[in-house]
Amino acid sequence: MLVRKLIGEKCYLSPYDVSYSEIFYRWVNDLDVVSSISLANKTISFEVEKEIMSKLSKEHSYLIVDKVDDKVIGGCGFFDIDHINRTSLVGIIIGDKNKWDKGFATDALKTLCAFGFNYLNLHNIMLTVYSFNKRAIRCYEKVGFKIIGRRRQSFYQNGIYHDELYMDIISDEFKNLWNI
Repeated sequence: MLVRKLIGEKCYLSPYDVSYSEIFYRWVNDLDVVSSISLANKTISFEVEKEIMSKLSKEHSYLIVDKVDDKVIGGCGFFDIDHINRTSLVGIIIGDKNKWDKGFATDALKTLCAFGFNYLNLHNIMLTVYSFNKRAIRCYEKVGFKIIGRRRQSFYQNGIYHDELYMDIISDEFKNLWNI
């Protein structure tokens, strides 16, 4: 069941629900979808994907849903939340290729970060991205993330080494950028 937990401009975020495992199973096994993340060299069974979805449903992980047609188009969430130091990692995937380059990832990530800073009391949110993933880097920069480091030639795919970029945003930067 979809719930409008966090509402953005183009999409809303609904808590993960294991009943959507089949759609995620298709996405995580689609090379077009996962070639820019570390899942390209893996095959994930439906049972494993159900276990992952079950685990994520107990955390701050959300389905990304198009507000116009209530269609699930991806997922996002916080990982490794450290409430003492007020830090977290964040991840996002838009699995519906028809929704790429339409601003859904930016809207979902902005909505999620606002929740993290305003309701989870986070101060620093960080993510990693491979240097060849220009679409994702543009998205993260639009939200306000900045490159803070680089792990050189740490990802090997299609005969080429790529750098892993570390990006983060702190609460004051986010709130000043978005007047939140």
